[in-house]
Amino acid sequence: MRSDPRRASLTVINSPGEVAVPSYTGVMPVRVIAIDIDGTLLDSEGHVPAVNRQAILDAVEKGVEVVLVTGRSFHHARPVADDLPDRIELIVSNGALIKTLQGETVIQHFLPRQVAGGIITATRPFRDGAAVVFDRAGGRQYVFERIDWQHPNRRPYFERNRAFIAEHTPLEDALIEDPVQVMFSGSVAAMRDLAARVRSLSRADRFTVTLTEYEDRDFSLLDVTTQGCSKGAALAEWVTRRGVTAAEVMAIGDNLNDREMLEFAGHPVVMGNAVAELKAFGWPQTRSNNEGGVAAAIRGLKS
Repeated sequence: MRSDPRRASLTVINSPGEVAVPSYTGVMPVRVIAIDIDGTLLDSEGHVPAVNRQAILDAVEKGVEVVLVTGRSFHHARPVADDLPDRIELIVSNGALIKTLQGETVIQHFLPRQVAGGIITATRPFRDGAAVVFDRAGGRQYVFERIDWQHPNRRPYFERNRAFIAEHTPLEDALIEDPVQVMFSGSVAAMRDLAARVRSLSRADRFTVTLTEYEDRDFSLLDVTTQGCSKGAALAEWVTRRGVTAAEVMAIGDNLNDREMLEFAGHPVVMGNAVAELKAFGWPQTRSNNEGGVAAAIRGLKS
């Protein structure tokens, strides 16, 4: 982890028992706050705590730009932002797309369909948990070869996105245009094995593999996007267009796919419930997602 003299000093939130959050008193004010969704903005029930919503509203009113940065696809992420300021934009699909809340595509990085097809063919044993995701309006945004509506871990996702999903056999034939990503889900061990298999493919220099793990549920998501795609790369591209430097960015996250975003930001903040791999970097920690950790981090900003 790089050392940066512009990094914030630490301050304790309320009492000696609380975790530390950054206090920004240097010459580079925070102009952008990048916030992960699952495990960060949302609590464990999938809701945005009122304290998080109010802290974001207050930040926006003070002129700070807020962007949600997530592994979710756009139509899965958009409902989360409905109660937030309409100026918020969304970096979705682990950086493959950047969209306005109204659905306008600002930046896109698609996975070439020939590459996607090769990945799908090479991972046939994992086909039950595979899907191809497209940037489309209406239905057929997520195309699965088979949908198991009774699967305990996948059923909630299928139900929430029923209007946008479809089945197509064989899955390769659904690639009539370049997709946003190829997506897999399964147990933590299975997805780690799959990640190693995909990374060993002959065309591995054409794509990026991203894992997001929930060990308490033994559930993992594996996303394959185009080469160089990540939350961090997309955030860097987005803030550069705004004339904002990394030193003026706060990023808040909890999972493996947040690492590049946190490494990019001048002010990284890790959730109290974050995976051990992120905590090991020694970045400042805020409270957990069930304790308003996002709000605590934002409130730690000092003008």
